[in-house]
Amino acid sequence: MRKIAFYGKGGIGKSTLTSNLAAALSRRLRVMQIGCDPKADSTVNLLAGRAIPTVLDQIRDNEDVALSDIVFEGYGGVICVESGGPTPGIGCAGLGIITAFEKLDELDAFGVYKPDIVLYDVLGDVVCGGFAMPMRGGYADTVYIVTSGEKMALFAASNISRALKTFAGKGYARNGGFILNRRNVKNEDALTRDVAAKSESRIIFGVSRSPFVQLAEEQNKTVIEAFPNSDAAREFEALADYIINDCAEVNV
Repeated sequence: MRKIAFYGKGGIGKSTLTSNLAAALSRRLRVMQIGCDPKADSTVNLLAGRAIPTVLDQIRDNEDVALSDIVFEGYGGVICVESGGPTPGIGCAGLGIITAFEKLDELDAFGVYKPDIVLYDVLGDVVCGGFAMPMRGGYADTVYIVTSGEKMALFAASNISRALKTFAGKGYARNGGFILNRRNVKNEDALTRDVAAKSESRIIFGVSRSPFVQLAEEQNKTVIEAFPNSDAAREFEALADYIINDCAEVNV
């Protein structure tokens, strides 16, 4: 089982990228996607716009939580989970992620559903506590950092890289590189390459800005489902191939 975490600044398009990648991977592998953001919207385009109950909501509302209460099948058979967050204004979102992960472990979610690959979609504005759990808790093997060439996105990417470097040598997740989710910023590729190099990393893939992605989201779908023959869909298929090959090399 391959376990991958996608980190990046909030609003950078990380959930869109992750869900489209999950849809592309589902043609090759059994995929599980776990949203690790209190907004709980990571999997919405895999579920035709449906907002599913989160792990934290179910824990709050039910004494006995079953996997069927928190795990749902989406497009392409992707297994969808949303960790959720605390009641707004009360509690810590990072601790919420830890609680959700512990519940999934307790219920043996991986053993029951047997995914070939697990994708964690993690907020990267703050890399502490529960938000760092996928990279340090033995959950993910590899972290890919999603960024654009925008200043704050690159700032977050640099912080995430530093966190990964802190954990280097401890058997935790490796830095798989930057995925450039282009916003058509001036000198975007060069700016991102510079930050990646300073972080002792590199751009491993670039995703073009495409109107088809937004059109697909207006239909509550991934571009893989809505426009499978588009250039945007072909890019996500290519990214899926890269991820599979990269993970295979690591696991040799």
